[in-house]
Amino acid sequence: MAAEAPKKTDEKPADLAPAAAFSEAERAAIYRVIYTRRDVRDEFLPDDVPREVLLRILDAAHHAPSVGFMQPWNFIIIRDVEKRRAAYAAFQRACEAEEQALEPERRSLYRSLKLQGIVKAPLNICVTCDRARFGATGLGRTQQPDTDILSTACAVQNLWLAARAEGVGVGWVSIVREADLRQIFRIPNEIAIVAYLCVGYVAQAYKLPELEAKRWASRLPLENLIFEDSWGELAVHKPALNN
Repeated sequence: MAAEAPKKTDEKPADLAPAAAFSEAERAAIYRVIYTRRDVRDEFLPDDVPREVLLRILDAAHHAPSVGFMQPWNFIIIRDVEKRRAAYAAFQRACEAEEQALEPERRSLYRSLKLQGIVKAPLNICVTCDRARFGATGLGRTQQPDTDILSTACAVQNLWLAARAEGVGVGWVSIVREADLRQIFRIPNEIAIVAYLCVGYVAQAYKLPELEAKRWASRLPLENLIFEDSWGELAVHKPALNN
């Protein structure tokens, strides 16, 4: 006897909603935000970011995906000039150490990069990760314990894209010792520091990423980065890419 086919029903769970594709105009806007996002270093204007705009940006960050819905992030909003000057001093010390680690022929180009955003931008944001917010492990972390850090990085990306849509520039400062940031902003040792960001309006931005425009590095071809089924197996059908 054949199995009875499941009965069709028009009922839908109350917590589900349609998930149709966006319109062409909406898709274009999203991709434009992604492709024109830049790491801003020196183009900041002094204009303050209004509270309502900042809260929209932070709310977008707070809606990032997180493994196990752990939401491990916090955002330290830094406007105090003295604290930002202390962070900039720590940055300068780290820059000097990093420069010495570079090949001699690259040091002059490194020095030419303008990285004054910490003080020039009207505000800084330190994004942290509470690694014990829902216990030592939590859903999805037993085999991959660093998913809390990765989830917080997703929040940084959401923040960055939302800021771009608002006409607000963001610069990620990675040349700074974590210990210095902990001391300046009194961050407990058990809280991970994921990103230190400079945030503010910009009048213009580089058409290409600044480090590409200044020939520090270039974007790798996507077709060389896509493997199929196994590591190192390049996809047979290379995607058609726009120049």
